[in-house]
Amino acid sequence: MKRQTLMVQGTTSDAGKSAVVTGLCRLLRRRGLRVAPFKPQNMALNSAVTIDGGEIGRAQAVQAQACGLEPHTDMNPILLKPNTDTGAQVIVNGKAIGNMEAVAYHAYKPQAMKAVLAAHARLCETYDLVVVEGAGSPAEINLRDRDVANMGFAEAVDCPVILVADIDRGGVFAHLVGTLDLLSASERQRTEALVINKFRGDIGLLKPGNDWLEQRSGKPLLGTLPFLPGLYLEAEDALRQVPQKSAGQLLRVVVPALPRLSNHTDFDALQLHPQVDLTFVRADQPIPAADLIILPGSKSVAGDLAFLRRQGWASAIQRHLRYGGKVLGICGGFQMLGQRIDDPEGVESQQTSSQGLGLLDFTTRLHTHKQLHRVSGQLQLTDSPVVGYEIHAGLSEGPALQRPLVILDDGRRDGVISDDYQIAGSYLHGLLDAPEALQAVLTWAGLQAPQVLDLQAEREAGIDRLADTLEAHLDQALLERIIGRPLY
Repeated sequence: MKRQTLMVQGTTSDAGKSAVVTGLCRLLRRRGLRVAPFKPQNMALNSAVTIDGGEIGRAQAVQAQACGLEPHTDMNPILLKPNTDTGAQVIVNGKAIGNMEAVAYHAYKPQAMKAVLAAHARLCETYDLVVVEGAGSPAEINLRDRDVANMGFAEAVDCPVILVADIDRGGVFAHLVGTLDLLSASERQRTEALVINKFRGDIGLLKPGNDWLEQRSGKPLLGTLPFLPGLYLEAEDALRQVPQKSAGQLLRVVVPALPRLSNHTDFDALQLHPQVDLTFVRADQPIPAADLIILPGSKSVAGDLAFLRRQGWASAIQRHLRYGGKVLGICGGFQMLGQRIDDPEGVESQQTSSQGLGLLDFTTRLHTHKQLHRVSGQLQLTDSPVVGYEIHAGLSEGPALQRPLVILDDGRRDGVISDDYQIAGSYLHGLLDAPEALQAVLTWAGLQAPQVLDLQAEREAGIDRLADTLEAHLDQALLERIIGRPLY
């Protein structure tokens, strides 16, 4: 029987669901299927702007790329962007509908499920197979009531489930068996196969455990995936670990790791660049000597700005500038560079106005209507092409904006470059993604003869590597039986 939906769930967060879905999307596309990704509910501060002018999680945008598709809001109908420890901005079908505390969102879940099922149905009308990513774990007992993200969705659409566990963190057999034991009888039945992820070492040493697992669980092992050192795949939410660089003359870049830091994928190109030493400075750590400090995007600009000051980082930025260092602000970080941030409508907090760092002469006012644009233009540092996307609630105005950092192709001006060329800011996420723009910014920051890095090519290579790994290590005949169709 042909199935139109396959769901990948994990025993824990970060078990490898995103990676497995991404690899499956590319593998199945190679085999001639029209395939689309789907995540019913995502909680992440990394988001992307879709072709239909909405906002979804970046992981689904990467999975769309694996399918050869433009990202669409139907691929992630519910996105939760945390702005406090107990609340989040709720985005439905790509548009923010407001902020909700956890209790209020729990009551809203039946409405969320309607949006989820409608989006899934639209995808099924167009594609041969929809590959679905769960969220967290299906065995989180406190979240099972009105669940829209895991088994609640799988039961509603009656789809098979593959369960993934990460052996690299230890306890993989307990994770898999324990998760299955906490599921209902129907949920266990629809879990058709298991995957062990990130295995290191001799696979022969794992065979006794795998045999026991299949006997104990009654479920076949679809495959054991090896640990892939150096794999580049955009992280869904957690900050990526910065790879070690070879010794040499490196440009020192520092990014304060703000509590509500958003779209940290803005720094992937810097992390991958062989001539850049990128450091995320955590709470209670001093800002070290650097060539460039980048203030990142933020889901709660006023709160993160207050945090930055409490850490002593504001005075460290002033000292950095006195010694000739460069400062770049992106989105919320750009807003922080100005004189003031006003929030009279309580878009991000109850604080109606916050003093900025005062480094550039402009002010920002937050509005309930969010700016969502995919853009291209010219970086004014060297007239280099730039591509990116805007996701922000604020509009800025002031004399400093008469000297923009970017001239957009639609005629708008974006950002600021200071008269002394020491401070710059932009609303554009992805500002550093284009090879020419990255080279221009690195040169501006003081790097001599920066090498070319093509981030899009790196993304494609990572996706292909995942697909190759799944092709080599998953039981292809079992996968065919689960989806009910041959893989040519």
